[in-house]
Amino acid sequence: MKLTRRDFMQMLGLAGAAGFLAPGAIQAAWGGAGDPYEIPDYGNVTLLHMTDSHAQLLPVWWREPDTNIGVGQVLNQPPHLCGQWVLDAYDIKGGTRNGYAYSCLDFDALAHRFGKTGGYAHIASLVKRYREARGDKVIMLDGGDTWQGSATSLWTKAADMVGAQNLLGVDYFVGHWEFTYGQKRVDELVKKSLKAKFLAQNIFSATWEELVFKPYAIHEVSGRKIAIIGQAFPFTPIANPRYMIPDWTFGIHPGHMQKMVDECRKDHQADLVVVLSHNGADVDKKMAAQVQGIDIILGGHTHDIMGPRPFKVGKTLIINTSTNGKVLARFDLDVGKGKLNGFRFHYLPVFSNLIPPDPEMAAYIEKVRAPYKDKLAEPLTVTESLLYRRDNFNGTFDQLICNALMQEMDCEAAFSSGFRWGYCKLPGETITMEDLMGQAAITYPQVTVTEYTGAQIKSIMEQVADNIFNKDPYYQQGGDMIRVGNIQYAFDPDQPIFHRCSDMMVGGKPMSPSKKYKLAGWAPTTAPVEGKPVWDVVAHWLRSQKTVRVDKLDLPRLANDMKTNHGIAFPKEYGL
Repeated sequence: MKLTRRDFMQMLGLAGAAGFLAPGAIQAAWGGAGDPYEIPDYGNVTLLHMTDSHAQLLPVWWREPDTNIGVGQVLNQPPHLCGQWVLDAYDIKGGTRNGYAYSCLDFDALAHRFGKTGGYAHIASLVKRYREARGDKVIMLDGGDTWQGSATSLWTKAADMVGAQNLLGVDYFVGHWEFTYGQKRVDELVKKSLKAKFLAQNIFSATWEELVFKPYAIHEVSGRKIAIIGQAFPFTPIANPRYMIPDWTFGIHPGHMQKMVDECRKDHQADLVVVLSHNGADVDKKMAAQVQGIDIILGGHTHDIMGPRPFKVGKTLIINTSTNGKVLARFDLDVGKGKLNGFRFHYLPVFSNLIPPDPEMAAYIEKVRAPYKDKLAEPLTVTESLLYRRDNFNGTFDQLICNALMQEMDCEAAFSSGFRWGYCKLPGETITMEDLMGQAAITYPQVTVTEYTGAQIKSIMEQVADNIFNKDPYYQQGGDMIRVGNIQYAFDPDQPIFHRCSDMMVGGKPMSPSKKYKLAGWAPTTAPVEGKPVWDVVAHWLRSQKTVRVDKLDLPRLANDMKTNHGIAFPKEYGL
């Protein structure tokens, strides 16, 4: 089904009759600035990019972090800009739709004003509109972390998301959390169900040392050859359970990437080289500096706002297209023979109340969700405070999970992994089973109770911190700092490993290196374990609460010299 501009505007009219927006209201909503999704025609190639949807088929609330610390050479560079800093950097006015999309400032109030973002039916409307306008000039690319993050994706083993990708018309795809379904399931879906080409230049067979997937594809558009090279998440066997992918090896492999770029350029006479990456923003920057001949890197993994203009390293343009379907990125390119002559870049926040849902995708979503409707809708409790996950340190949703684990498992402390996925709930909203699964839907969800010495707790936290704040991007594995319950500490991200965490306490008392502490956690990665899934444990606790709220976060006390931006939106909250 093709969606023309006329169809799009007619659907807007239908949406207005249903209590959404009439055609004229879309301009009014943007201060009379016209249709924000109308893109002037330019060039001979259009790249559409989305990434890290984490299986959210429906629109959600998504709050940007108030702490996203950059260290070393990336200090104060995009994407390590939060709050007013990011608005100033991109000349965006606070309190506007784009201010709401790019920043965490005034999130509660602006969320009520501007509504949810994302939703595959709304994204599909945009994609169809642009395909109608640009025809076969369009290439649709998905940067991965698409098959995981919801109850239905877990229960269908990603079949619901593959169906959505097929309807959306994804041409090329790379992976990360997809691999937590195991080698056999990934192989099955890629070969039998997924219409897109799954690319990865950095996944090899451990036995034969051969590429598992095709490393690249040559896509001919407007008489030009566009090379698409896939880069899967390099640290999958470290960040996720190794036993799920025992026969595949990963890595950044910049040398092999250079070989693939050269092969595309010389053997296939590619006019443009695009890397579809799940490295993370800072890793992409370093790789761009090392590998010659890449024109564009379409990045993912770190869930970063990286727009409205690309970041440039040498001649390479780099973007990162947010998460949860919040943004659709569009590159319009003038590709000449063997070179990029010019481009126009558009960073398009997907405001679901401004874009009518595509009927075909909406019907599909309703169908795949129908068998689980009652289970998803089960009310657990009501939140009196904003619940969010994304932040370098404790978010309120993970603090809630830690609190529940400590009480349910009778522990004096808790850990919750620093996952960057997991959408928000606004004050006054009911937390349903679907919402809880939106924070916990993984294939290794078991809750564990372990006695750790104080020295072991510090060691765990130091190693996680080094994965995030190492000054060499190639040693950064993404994610955020491990979330803690009832653990207090001072933190200096600029220090080396084993020197970042100090003045550690449990329950306000100094932590003893030799004393053992009973600690609850979930998502063990080293080996399969027995135990209740985290959603059952937390749901049991939530059902016993009439309401919940999080007023106190176990945040670290940051180093006194962090008085500049340093990727922090609200320095005053840390007593700086």
